Amino acid sequence: MNLEETVDNAVYKVVVNHEEQYSIWPADRETPLGWTDAGKSGTKEECLAFIKEAWTDMPDDHRHLLEDEKSNLKEL
Repeated sequence: MNLEETVDNAVYKVVVNHEEQYSIWPADRETPLGWTDAGKSGTKEECLAFIKEAWTDMPDDHRHLLEDEKSNLKEL
């Protein structure tokens, strides 16, 4: 079984820092220092969809670069 075949049943929450950068964090953990709860929790996919809608200040070309980097990391 590889990592892509595993099912993630964890519940996450969306957190945001003072620079309005978003991340996901396990919902059962205390929000890390420097971050605040953005008011959204759910599956990883739901939280990432929320971030995609909320994080409007990032240019699309930069988003695509990050997606490419993420894909490259999965291949390692």
